[in-house]
Amino acid sequence: MRYARALFEVSRKDGDLDRVEREVSAFLNLMDKSPELRRSLLGPAVSPPRKKALIGALLSRVDDFSEISVRLLTLLAERDRLSILSKILENYRNQLRQERGVVQACITTESRLPAEQVRAIAKRLETVTGKRISIEARVDTALMGGIVTQIGSTVYDGSIVGHLERLRKEFLHEA
Repeated sequence: MRYARALFEVSRKDGDLDRVEREVSAFLNLMDKSPELRRSLLGPAVSPPRKKALIGALLSRVDDFSEISVRLLTLLAERDRLSILSKILENYRNQLRQERGVVQACITTESRLPAEQVRAIAKRLETVTGKRISIEARVDTALMGGIVTQIGSTVYDGSIVGHLERLRKEFLHEA
C-alpha cells in the first residue's frame, strides 16, 4: 500500500517509527470510541474540507502528535481516504516488524492462555525459527484443545479437531 510505504519511509528518515505507530493507533482508537467522530470522518455527508478542518481542530488540542502523523491524517482527510487508515496502520506495522527482523506468529487455542505461557511459546518459536517472534494470541472454542500456530503462510495444527480430521482422512483413505 502506497500510503503505508510512504509513511514508513518518511518516519524512518525524519522521525520516530514507534511514535508514529502509537499516534496513528491512538487516533484509530479515538475514532472507535466515538461513533459521532467516526461518522463525521468516514461518512459521505461531511465534505473533505470539513473533515480536514475537524482533523485540524482535534489535533490542535493534542500537543504531542508528530508532524508526520498530522500530515498523514490531514492528507487522508483532504483526499477523503480516512477509511483506509486501519489498513495503512496494518501495513505500516508489517513493515516495522520486517525492518526489525520480527516475524508475526498467530497462535489459536481453545481458551485464553496466561501471558507467561504465551511468552514461553514465543521463546520456543524463536528457538525453532531462529527469528524474533511477535505473537498474536486468539481463542477458538471449536478447537476442543491443543494449539494451532501460523507463522507466515505455514500452519502447524496441533489441535484436537485437526488431529481428528487427519484420522478421519486416514480411515477414509484406507477404506
